[in-house]
Amino acid sequence: MKNVAVVGLGNMGIGMAKNLLEARFDVSGYDLRPERGEMLAELGGKPAGSLADLAGTDIVFVMVMSGAQVMEVVAGEGGLMTTLQPGAAIIVTATIEPAEMRAVEAALAGSGLNLIDSPVSGGQYGADAGALTMMVAAEQAVFEANLAVLNAVGENIFHIGEEIGMGQTVKAALQSLIGVSFAGIFESLALGAAAGIKGETLYEVFSSTHVGNTPFFKNCAELIMARNFEEGGSHIGTMLKDLGISMALAREKGMPLFATSSAYELFQAGISLYPDGDNWTIVRFLEQFSGAEVHW
Repeated sequence: MKNVAVVGLGNMGIGMAKNLLEARFDVSGYDLRPERGEMLAELGGKPAGSLADLAGTDIVFVMVMSGAQVMEVVAGEGGLMTTLQPGAAIIVTATIEPAEMRAVEAALAGSGLNLIDSPVSGGQYGADAGALTMMVAAEQAVFEANLAVLNAVGENIFHIGEEIGMGQTVKAALQSLIGVSFAGIFESLALGAAAGIKGETLYEVFSSTHVGNTPFFKNCAELIMARNFEEGGSHIGTMLKDLGISMALAREKGMPLFATSSAYELFQAGISLYPDGDNWTIVRFLEQFSGAEVHW
């Protein structure tokens, strides 16, 4: 059985580590916050004091927040490039810009390490349940050699090609869809409440339609109705960052994104008012225009 590590034990990383342990992999993990390592130890994993402690690991998932952090973990002082043995694999599950992903590939050139570009979708629920969607870009042989460990954390695994950066490209396009969908949910519920419609009525009617009868809408609407706006595992800052990546890709390709840019600005307004909130906290910003709350 291969030795696997997770760098970045946040809400997503700790869930992935749990499922790797359940799949009977030998799992270690590293996070700048000691308490996250303690959480891993409680699950049966081995917390590392530094990246150097991951020497001898066969596969390392990198689940951090930004492209700069990915580069630091991989190629910074004491990073994985100098820690891991040739033949080991680095799987970047963080969402970063495609150009940043290609820069990581360039940094690893000649190291003998294998790189897998595999951003994920599914949020904390998907990470906890081992049900993530994974957009994998890697050489065919590398993909096949690491498929078992990908299956331990993901349910829908798509090998979209061998060119590093294409995984991040697909994720950027997907986040455009998700961001616009969030904005539609927030605005439609806030509009109905402003017009005096009960939240329960809005939920029942919307959920009966082909666009509303989905886990995505129902989960989001239920959290809004219950006024649960924090610590739900879907922090507004992550979505804002991801939409920024979508917008950056659009600029690179000369592509106008009218709805996505509006969603980006909506999330920017939301995080300015509620920096600790989850995505659906944006409905509170919209409610300010009418004074009507969306609730059961």
